[in-house]
Amino acid sequence: MEMRQTDLQVCSAIRTNLESCILGKQEEIDRLLTAVLAGGHVLLEDVPGTGKTQLVKALAKSIGGQFRRIQCNPDLLPTDITGVSIYHPKQEAFIFRAGPIMCHLLLADEINRATTKTQSALLEAMEEGHVTVDGETYELPRPFLLIATQNPIEFEGTYVLPEAQLDRFMMKLSLGYPSEADEQRMVSAADGGHPSDRIEQVASIDDLVRLQQLVSEVHVDNGVAEYAVQIVRATRTHRAAFLGASPRAAVSLMRAARASALLRERSFVTPDDVKRMAAAVLPHRIILQAEARMNGLKPDDIVQAAIQQTKVPVRLER
Repeated sequence: MEMRQTDLQVCSAIRTNLESCILGKQEEIDRLLTAVLAGGHVLLEDVPGTGKTQLVKALAKSIGGQFRRIQCNPDLLPTDITGVSIYHPKQEAFIFRAGPIMCHLLLADEINRATTKTQSALLEAMEEGHVTVDGETYELPRPFLLIATQNPIEFEGTYVLPEAQLDRFMMKLSLGYPSEADEQRMVSAADGGHPSDRIEQVASIDDLVRLQQLVSEVHVDNGVAEYAVQIVRATRTHRAAFLGASPRAAVSLMRAARASALLRERSFVTPDDVKRMAAAVLPHRIILQAEARMNGLKPDDIVQAAIQQTKVPVRLER
C-alpha cells in the first residue's frame, strides 16, 4: 500500500471542514470519516438541534459528488426514493425516472418517520448497491453512502427500524450536547448563518474512491482478524444478550479497523484499531434480555465485557 502525501492532505482537509462545522466533536467526526473511508453506512441518532444534518451537509460539500436529501414522513412512498417507471405515449414505452437514491451521498433525515415499507426500499441499496423497480435492476453510482438520522426520544408518528436494517448500518453515532465553551462559540457565530454554508469542496469523488481502495489494501494479520472475530462471538454468548452481533458485524468491524489504521497513517491494523472500532460498530446490533434492560445494562456494556475477556494477540506480522 502506497499512501501519498496528497492522500493525507485530503483526509486532513475533510476533517478540518467537519470540525469547523461541528465544534468539540473530534471523536465522533473521526468515526464518521472512518465509516466513509470504509464504504459503510451511518445512523446518526440524537436529540433535535445537535447538528446531525449540518454535519452530513458539510461532509457532502467537502467531498463533492451527487448529494440528495430525503425528509422522511409517513406519506413517503418507496418509489419516492428509488424512482418510478412512467409510460411515455410518444415512445409507447415505460421510461424510468430515477429517484433521489441515485447519488453518491444520500441523507435520509428522520428515517424513523418513514413507514416500514418505505424503509425497506433502502435495504437492497445499502447491501448490494442497486435498486430494483418493476423487475428491472438499476446500479447506483459508486461509491454510494447512506447517512440516516433519527430522534431517539420521540415516538409519536415514528416506526422503529427493524434489526435487519440496523445491521446494515456500519456505525451508529451520537453527537450529544456540546461543551459550554463550544456552545458559546456557536451562539457567537450564529448570525453568520449555518456553518455548513461556508464549507468549500476540498476533495473529489475520485479522491474518495482512491482512499477506499487504499483501505482495502491495509494489512490485517491473522491474529488480529481472529481477535476481532472472538470479540464479536463473545457478544453472542454473554448472558445478558438475547441476540449478539452478526457475521456481517465482524466484516464491518474489520473494514472499520482498516480505515482507522489508514487515518492514523499506518499500513497495518493493530488490536487497538479493533477495540476502538468495536465500540462504534457493535452495540446497535445487540439486543438485550428483558431483565438486563430493566437492570440498566446497555449494549455498550456487553461490548466492553467482550473486549475485556478476549485475549489480545501479542506477536503480529506487518
